[in-house]
Amino acid sequence: MKQTKWSLEEQASFLKMIGELLIRGYPLAEALDSITYHLPQKRNLEIKECLRGLKEGYPFYLVLQKLAFHKDVIGYVYFAEQHGGLAMAFLEGSKMMQRRAKDLSQIKKLVSYPLFLMLTTIVLFFFVQKYLLPQFSSLFTSMKLKANFFTIAIYFAGEAFPILVFFLLLIFICFLLYYLFIFKKLTSIEQKQQILRIPIVARLFRLYYSHYFSVQLGSLLEGGLSVNESLTMFEQNEDQLFYSQLGIEMKRLLMRGEKLEDILKSFPFFEGELSLVVKHGQDNGKLSQELLFFSAQCMNSLEEKMESLMKKIQPVLYCFIGLLIVSMYLAVLLPMFHLINGM
Repeated sequence: MKQTKWSLEEQASFLKMIGELLIRGYPLAEALDSITYHLPQKRNLEIKECLRGLKEGYPFYLVLQKLAFHKDVIGYVYFAEQHGGLAMAFLEGSKMMQRRAKDLSQIKKLVSYPLFLMLTTIVLFFFVQKYLLPQFSSLFTSMKLKANFFTIAIYFAGEAFPILVFFLLLIFICFLLYYLFIFKKLTSIEQKQQILRIPIVARLFRLYYSHYFSVQLGSLLEGGLSVNESLTMFEQNEDQLFYSQLGIEMKRLLMRGEKLEDILKSFPFFEGELSLVVKHGQDNGKLSQELLFFSAQCMNSLEEKMESLMKKIQPVLYCFIGLLIVSMYLAVLLPMFHLINGM
């Protein structure tokens, strides 16, 4: 089967159409056949490959894997095939991809325009610092005038910039060496623990992992599986090593007699409320519903945090760029005012 790159928007649309057809009672094969009329020609050929794969007995999550779908979507489908909720899993996976596409679009908008301004400002800065200011400095020297604060600041920034670039390059090389020789050799669980040491993104990752784990475990429990059987499904999900290793570790701790809520509390990549939700769900006999509700709350909180972070980053970038531009203008204009006053 030919592996093709589907955009996040295409994946979301594909899953949404299939989910809606499954809810209306279509078998999976018929749903796939029906959506070929709504997709571009190049995708129709791949859908036919999907149908061929299903007829040969492949699970649908493997079919999506060969189509190079996002791993989280494949995980949704994998777990859905275990508990039988394909339609809702497709719709949930579609919503997740739509959110991710929206977040990526916002990040691109957040970064692209300030980055363009930053590059333009840097070019202008070097032109002013290398060519224009030396002319004023020579004129100042001949007229025995002192350089103003902004002129000195621009000169200092120009001299410090190569040092800053070298320092950033050194940091990048250190991170690259750490990734190649230390980070890659860690288990998936240890890698996530390392990532959570980054202050700014730690909360975002906790919310995401809590959401994904809760929705999958809740769906499996709602499908009639026990906690141990559900963790076995996590263990067998080899496409997502983190959740596979997590299932193995949680089963090991359960066999030692530890409580599920205490196990979840010991993992730093889950929200602290997850253990409380699990305990409350076990006490009232509605663990699956509690987990599914909690997963929805995590996703809402994640979206709010992302929007809040973006709203904070963009003004900081614009303020920095604006300050640099104003400094350059003042470095050029103030000497001109001095010269005019001296005439």
